[in-house]
Amino acid sequence: MAERHLIVDGMMSGTGIRDAMAGDYLFTDELGLSSHLREEIVEWLGGYERAHFRRYKDENENRRLDVEGTEIAKRVQEELPNDKVQYYSNAYLKRIQIA
Repeated sequence: MAERHLIVDGMMSGTGIRDAMAGDYLFTDELGLSSHLREEIVEWLGGYERAHFRRYKDENENRRLDVEGTEIAKRVQEELPNDKVQYYSNAYLKRIQIA
């Protein structure tokens, strides 16, 4: 399988993971992620949605969501070792390295 470039992000209209090249959001169940990780992504997206409606005014919440998001990105990378995974902070509009 060819390497995909994936970005984990909390965009309100997204699925939590998008194809960095095509820009399309990907369904987590179609990626072959574990059910536990898919559930974590759904919960994390709910938190990001709430932060969005509060206009990202709570810095502590934003940082917490980004820590959770980078941890999710690391687990996606572990489960999809042939793909390149990055994280994008919607609160701060920037990519964050996941190491």
